[in-house]
Amino acid sequence: MYEKKILLVDDKATIGKVASIYLGKDYDVMYLENPIKAIDWLNEGNVPDLIISDIRMPLMRGDEFLRYMKTNELFKSIPIVMLSSEESTTERIKLLEEGAEDYILKPFNPLELKIRIKKIID
Repeated sequence: MYEKKILLVDDKATIGKVASIYLGKDYDVMYLENPIKAIDWLNEGNVPDLIISDIRMPLMRGDEFLRYMKTNELFKSIPIVMLSSEESTTERIKLLEEGAEDYILKPFNPLELKIRIKKIID
């Protein structure tokens, strides 16, 4: 059993698979394909040590999910790493100001993602 749990929220199943393979060696990884399912999972009493969320998703965008999490008393202390396929300094700054712990560009190097996560939760 792993000590730390990571929730990965991304509408692309391939990102979920790649991240789960690399991170699953060191962490308990839960993959969900959208923020609505993630909120339901969290409200069931599940509390991850870290959340990784894509920004561009249907149903609810990742930035909306970040705002929801950071304004919810139960969840605001959970660190969130945002993933994006767009290199936007403005967006990165905005998300970091809103409480994101980090902002990583896709496609990402799995080893870099693992190192950044380790610095946040270990």
